[in-house]
Amino acid sequence: MTLHLLDFIGFLVGLVYLYLEYRASIWLWLAGVIMPAVDMVLYYRVGLYADFGMACYYCLAAAYGFAVWKWGKGGQARELPVSHFRVRLILPVTVAFWALWWGIRYILVTYTDSTVPTIDAFTTALSIVALWTLARKFAEQWLLWFVVDLVCCWLYIRKGIPFKAAIYGLYTVVALLGYRKWLRMLPEA
Repeated sequence: MTLHLLDFIGFLVGLVYLYLEYRASIWLWLAGVIMPAVDMVLYYRVGLYADFGMACYYCLAAAYGFAVWKWGKGGQARELPVSHFRVRLILPVTVAFWALWWGIRYILVTYTDSTVPTIDAFTTALSIVALWTLARKFAEQWLLWFVVDLVCCWLYIRKGIPFKAAIYGLYTVVALLGYRKWLRMLPEA
């Protein structure tokens, strides 16, 4: 398959994923397997090795996200509600992010021919954290995705994959709208 065809297929599945995430539909996790499977091939071909690894992680994390959303915390037989990110999680999540960022960067610099190791590692590390917060159904996951999407849009323009850049531009806008929507979905206190 050509790069542009892979890029376009990923774009179409990404639109479906975005719609389902915005609506907080559990079926986003199905698209969350298909889209990264396509992206793995695309990212590898353009030398975005951390993004390739991230796509592998997305495929695996989709099963986790589906299970958490379907059965809630601790295997409860009810769907997990939207909630706020817990203050007690800020320090461990920040430490995890920095460790991931610099660990991934080290791997890219040392073992690959990546032309953008720092930024590729940054978006990958923040995506890992953002996907975890999405799986826990924290409304603030949208703010993390906003940063990831904005940086990825620029990166994909630079790497010459225009459909992927376009969908990340759209993701950037929808991240702000999604955050507002999910705030309205919070259970009454």
